[in-house]
Amino acid sequence: MSSYDSYPAELDLFLGGLLVTFGIFIILFAILAYILTAIIYYKTAQTNGLQDIAFWSWIPLLNVYVLFALGSTKTTLEEIKKDAIKFTIIYFVLAIVSIIPIIGFLASIAMMIIAIYYMYRILYRWTADSGKAILFVVLTFITGGLFFMIYGLIMMKKPFLA
Repeated sequence: MSSYDSYPAELDLFLGGLLVTFGIFIILFAILAYILTAIIYYKTAQTNGLQDIAFWSWIPLLNVYVLFALGSTKTTLEEIKKDAIKFTIIYFVLAIVSIIPIIGFLASIAMMIIAIYYMYRILYRWTADSGKAILFVVLTFITGGLFFMIYGLIMMKKPFLA
């Protein structure tokens, strides 16, 4: 052992293996979360008269269009589509701007606010109760998205109440 080796080489292997295992777990969890979210968006769009755009739920990155359509406050299909495309463009512009240092931090905060608001809108439309929707958004963050997945799987085949 040289003066720089203060711990055994086996510890390096253990820590490396732990890091790889953790990385694989994170990737598998992300894929599962994506699939469940796509199923929830797809079935919810189908149930609530948005069959024309339900297929967008399966396209990575573009599935936010369905999120914005499901959370729209508009009443006609054409207005919902226009509203959803407007927020999708804003969201992607913010995503591109978020790469820029300093300004990017503000863009990231704006993206997070938009995503939280539309998560609230979907939960509100399922429950028709503002208080429950806020509570469910908080529960979603506390559980790391698990609450939304479970509640979404329960509610995806039921028409919106609001």
